[in-house]
Amino acid sequence: MSQFLKKSIYTDTALLAFSLLALASGSILHWIGKPILADWFWIASALLVATLLLIESVIRLWHREVGVDLIALLAITGALLLDQSLVAAVIAVMLTGGQALEAYALRRAQQEISQLIERAPTYAWRYKDKDEGLEKIPVATVAIGDRLLVRSGELVPVDGDVLTAVAVLDESSLTGESQLVNHGQGSRIHSGSVNAGMPFDMRASHPAAQSTYSGIVRQVEVAQQSRAPLTRMADRFALLFIPLTLGVAAMAWLLSGEVMRALAVLVVATPCPLILAAPVAIVGGLSRCAKRGILVKGGAVLEALAGARILFFDKTGTLTTGKMLLLSIETGGYMEENTLLQLVASLAQASTHVTSQNIVRIAQERGLELSTPEHVTEEAGAGLRGMVDGHQLVLGSYAYATRNTPPSDWAQAFLRQMDYDDATGSFIVMNGVMIGALSFADQLREDAPRAVRKLRQAGIQRIVILTGDRLESAQSVGTAIGVDEVHAQLHPADKLALIKKSAAEMPSIMVGDGINDAPALAAAGVGIAMGARGATVASDTAGVVLLTDRLDRVAEALTIAHRTHGIARQSIVFGMGLSLLAMFAAALGYLPPIAGAVLQEVIDIAVIANALRAIGAKRGATASPSLSTEVFTQIEQEHIVLAPLLARTHDLTDRLLQLPKDTALTELTELITQLQQHLLPHEQQDEAKLYPKLAKKLGGDDPLAALSQSHREIFRLIRQLERITADAISLPATSAPTMHEIHRVLHRLDVVLDLHFTQENELFRNFDVRESL
Repeated sequence: MSQFLKKSIYTDTALLAFSLLALASGSILHWIGKPILADWFWIASALLVATLLLIESVIRLWHREVGVDLIALLAITGALLLDQSLVAAVIAVMLTGGQALEAYALRRAQQEISQLIERAPTYAWRYKDKDEGLEKIPVATVAIGDRLLVRSGELVPVDGDVLTAVAVLDESSLTGESQLVNHGQGSRIHSGSVNAGMPFDMRASHPAAQSTYSGIVRQVEVAQQSRAPLTRMADRFALLFIPLTLGVAAMAWLLSGEVMRALAVLVVATPCPLILAAPVAIVGGLSRCAKRGILVKGGAVLEALAGARILFFDKTGTLTTGKMLLLSIETGGYMEENTLLQLVASLAQASTHVTSQNIVRIAQERGLELSTPEHVTEEAGAGLRGMVDGHQLVLGSYAYATRNTPPSDWAQAFLRQMDYDDATGSFIVMNGVMIGALSFADQLREDAPRAVRKLRQAGIQRIVILTGDRLESAQSVGTAIGVDEVHAQLHPADKLALIKKSAAEMPSIMVGDGINDAPALAAAGVGIAMGARGATVASDTAGVVLLTDRLDRVAEALTIAHRTHGIARQSIVFGMGLSLLAMFAAALGYLPPIAGAVLQEVIDIAVIANALRAIGAKRGATASPSLSTEVFTQIEQEHIVLAPLLARTHDLTDRLLQLPKDTALTELTELITQLQQHLLPHEQQDEAKLYPKLAKKLGGDDPLAALSQSHREIFRLIRQLERITADAISLPATSAPTMHEIHRVLHRLDVVLDLHFTQENELFRNFDVRESL
């Protein structure tokens, strides 16, 4: 298909209209007995298209390129030389029709992307300084600190903060979510959202060029210019199609002595499935992603997503919610809690890390006045140091805080309590002395286990957590969601080394927040930044930006990538197979030139129509996995085998406080070993293998979410029981956990196990009955 003809939609339509008119007029003239005049109409149409093709071929040759349109030029020329003016006119109609179809297909595939670009904010209403009047200004002239009015139905022009009581926004263009979002006073809002409520005032926090929507537009424009490897490969094979076609045509003529067979081969030969299927499908996939709030920076990234087999997760703010609950403050007796928090939060203002931002939020919620930190340096993922009110402060992990400072006496007890609570913590050093620590509970995202299951369904073979956090906290998250590996207490260089090593073995993905994880995102085959806003959207380190802070969109991006890649390959193989069959049928004399021209267009239409499927969502349910009676029988047998262990847990719960301490700890140790060797593998197998199959059978979004939550609680309680029992055995009586504390954990485990197995047995019985009907 000619690049020269591709320049204008009007050119496409006009050429097609002229070719059709000439073909129809010639046919009418031939029917009423004026064949000479009919020939002139057909020849005129063919000569016009041939002239344009010749100009295009000359331009390509000037740039040392060879275009596949050379085949079409030879076909039209050959038909005219053989006095087959009707054939030439039909070829002209098929060629211009194919060109118009290509233009339509690309415009249709780019529809969502084009809408994103076209609806970018262009103006803003700004309050004047003196009389508080309004002026309409170009969005590019908005400055940081400007007070703006956003009227009902208008776009938020730049990123900023809400000044009025509430702002009701439609953020579907950013996130793909249709539900309206309420933002209170002081909330950060993002350009490109639509005011779906009453007019409100806002304060600009970023100029237009650094706002969220501008970043989206820039990256979409870059994505449109990129070429996927599959597209480049198809172009190379399309060039091989020229000598193949000429060879088949020459052999047909030489072996049969009929030149019309050679013409028929040239007419029916269409490289359209090669040169059109891939770009239309890839652009359609990019468009589908854009509609779902997934910004994929080009076809090459989309293809890399489809090929990925290992996925790395950062923990804090990615697998967890990132909004931390402050559990405790240890001051070491040096100062009041709020005084320590004020100092720490003042330093934390200089960091974008999730923990630092939560410390600042907690201090502000308490109404503490923060100071300006000075001389701040930060080691990504570990901690930071600087001056606050004349004090040299260090804030970070235990390893970072104790790098040049001895730990305080209370530190080990604080770490143990963090283990019991599955908490994360930050330690504080002031003027060379460890003076305190903060512990936080960072809740696991509710959709994390489901997202991990969907990632495995999307072809991910290994899922790994990389974090600078403590091993106990990381293992808790890893066990809860069912990852394959957990690497904790990592420095940024350690993360990079692990990613590079694994990336050399198989295609990889790294999922993080796009700011603190920038080096890791850049090192992976594809970096995915979650919930990115503002300048982060335009970051070169992330190949994919999720404009909504939802973990399931990672799996959705992979699903779209797989589907797009599959459709592109399917269109190429199917289309080229039909094209080659048609060529050989023409060479054998079974397909005359006119019929071949029509068939060529039918193949083009079928290929493009199939490629356009990449724009839409997958329709129709996939076949549910079969679950035989033997599966439920095996589950029932496993539950029977585990029943004595559950009974033993219940019995020890009842007797624990009546037993001598040594006897109780011995029995606890034996019970924990049995739970780890027999119960945990069973539950992990259920979560990883059985539940995904059951969920598909049951239907719905995540029908086994409650049972998966029970699994996570069982894993957590067994791990906590192991740690608290080990401490009771190894620590002095003055600092060891009491038997009442151990009993509380064991009692919770007993209750959860009883409830979980009851629910599972009821589900499996009902399911088994339904399957047998």
